[in-house]
Amino acid sequence: MRWEGQRLDQDDGAALPGLSLAGLVRSVQTPDFRGVTFHEVAAKSALNRVPEASRMPFRWTVNPMRGCLHACTYCFARPTHEYLDLDAGRDFETQIVVKTNVVEVLRAELARKSWRREHVALGTNTDPYQRAEGRYSLMPGIIGALAGSGTPLSILTKGPLLKRDLPQLTAAAHDVPIGVAVSLAVLDPALQHALEPGTPGPRARLDLVRAVRDAGLTCGVLVAPVLPWLTDSEEHLDALLGELAKVGASGVTVMPLHLRGSVKPWFLQWLAQEHPHLVPRYRGLYGRGAYVPDDYRQWLRERVAPLRRRHGFVGAAERQPGLGPGVEGFPPGALPTPRGGPVEAPQDLGGQLTLF
Repeated sequence: MRWEGQRLDQDDGAALPGLSLAGLVRSVQTPDFRGVTFHEVAAKSALNRVPEASRMPFRWTVNPMRGCLHACTYCFARPTHEYLDLDAGRDFETQIVVKTNVVEVLRAELARKSWRREHVALGTNTDPYQRAEGRYSLMPGIIGALAGSGTPLSILTKGPLLKRDLPQLTAAAHDVPIGVAVSLAVLDPALQHALEPGTPGPRARLDLVRAVRDAGLTCGVLVAPVLPWLTDSEEHLDALLGELAKVGASGVTVMPLHLRGSVKPWFLQWLAQEHPHLVPRYRGLYGRGAYVPDDYRQWLRERVAPLRRRHGFVGAAERQPGLGPGVEGFPPGALPTPRGGPVEAPQDLGGQLTLF
């Protein structure tokens, strides 16, 4: 999803050579983020309209940053950096665009008479609680602006930094529907670190789920992506769902890996280094496409179904006022899915983005 709101009608003389980024105020580096450059921009807009053709279950998002320090090898958002004449590999992980004025712009947009207080999703491009949020502290202002205007919101994250804002979210939930979801697909710390070198480990995210639940909010978990021959064994999925049940997750949604565009060669490069024997299998499974075949999806569905029942993740989709049906404990509108729909989800949202 492009950030149209970053484009300003002005000359960007300060922009770095080869960087197509309007509104650039400055590019900074800091010893706390070695090897990373933050490109601070003055954004023209904060609310991003999701095209109707996308079939997303929400129409609006806010993305305070572009690029992600999590450095997940499979991240669907990597190709968005190519719109800036940056690459989807290392640049995506080290050249981080920050909308430093996002709160002020958002407040102005929410104050317009035309704003209808539709649900706004956070975490649909890159993680709003990636480590850089500790530097810029944009989320408290974003949450306050949305909730203060009577706008429902949902957040999907891998970042325990969300704990900082739990008192604010809990208070806001008295005024507007609030949804929180955590992404966790790999329980083994070594594999998780290899796949997602910049993310908090599994235990930290499990603790986050427990903290959200202890605060009185629902917290679904996105078990995605499930990696063929790496994390799709019954043993791994059983252990993961068991841990999620222990910490009180409101629900789980399980989805297999998909690889679109330039994400595929980047991931296959990682696979060739870490698990070279699996490269032919992945090439055969994904062929020339981005998604697993329907028979694999069905196989995974059948594997997960009894595990969901065993750990209590069954039942009808939850409903929250004003947002419509959710997916097994997820905040409604927080979970667009790839072609074929989520495994064991009660509805097929048929979207073009995923959130991991």
